[in-house]
Amino acid sequence: MVHQRRSQRRVSPSGDTEVMRGNGEEEVARLLAPRLAYFAGVARTEHVTRAAQEMRVPQSTLSRAMVRLEQDLGVDLFARRGRTVSLTPAGRTFLGSVERALAEVRRAAEEVRADADPATGKVAFGFLHTMGAETVPGLLQAFRADHPRVRFSLVQNYGEAMLERLRAGELDLCLTSPVPDAPDLVARRLDEQKLRLVVPADHRLAGRRRIRLAEAAEETFVTLEPGYGMRRIADALCREAGFTPRIAFEGEETETLRGLVAAGLGVALLPPPAVPRPGVAELTVTAPRAVREIGVAWLEGHPDTPPVAAFKKFLLSRRGRLLP
Repeated sequence: MVHQRRSQRRVSPSGDTEVMRGNGEEEVARLLAPRLAYFAGVARTEHVTRAAQEMRVPQSTLSRAMVRLEQDLGVDLFARRGRTVSLTPAGRTFLGSVERALAEVRRAAEEVRADADPATGKVAFGFLHTMGAETVPGLLQAFRADHPRVRFSLVQNYGEAMLERLRAGELDLCLTSPVPDAPDLVARRLDEQKLRLVVPADHRLAGRRRIRLAEAAEETFVTLEPGYGMRRIADALCREAGFTPRIAFEGEETETLRGLVAAGLGVALLPPPAVPRPGVAELTVTAPRAVREIGVAWLEGHPDTPPVAAFKKFLLSRRGRLLP
């Protein structure tokens, strides 16, 4: 199909004469986007006056916008007969893409409005894997007693990965440990969780209820991979106890580590399980004080939608009683 082309010279919205060819995609979009809805209205009615009335804009504004649009594109979009217009072949081709683009914009606008609705909006919430079995389901159940239609997008991950997604705008809030201290984040401590030394059921220490961590200095450890908050806490506790742990296995899930312990492959410092695991004994660590702090974090200066603000307020109200 051959489209009638205009001169490559065109007039910009500011009145400056520029050359369309060579502009980047962002520049082209900036120039064309404000006039696309006007173009679709004129194309639908095939009458400039009627389109201006429907869109509640001055007819002169609409006429100038169509002229500039054609100048920007370098293509005739309309055949004119007075105030009545009809689409050229190029205009019909352009209209199909414009209608799809406008429909996508409308869909996006409806989606963000729906997500911000106080009653039915959405919260993107991240949390540690170890909080997925009991803590988070209990929190959501309690919150939805008063906000039954609020929706959640839930993300389970380790702490650093969640903070990255928080900074990228993919999460509104996250429960993490250790509680982050960064200038671009706001974090509030909510609770602390005691850690245990987990040993095989037939281990020499399995009959004990309490232990000083230094007593495990000669043991082989299984632990989470570097970068996990729990790994940093465990390493720090061992240093405080006066030793560097000998590590045989590194993993990504605390329950996998419990399985390795049950198989006799080492011992581990872990938070308590949601359900007792057979094949292991869990000892209270008396020294050093073995706990991990859990807090909620969000992006500094990031505006909250009503459902996010409500859930944040709820989480902060659970300070000291976050965990089951």
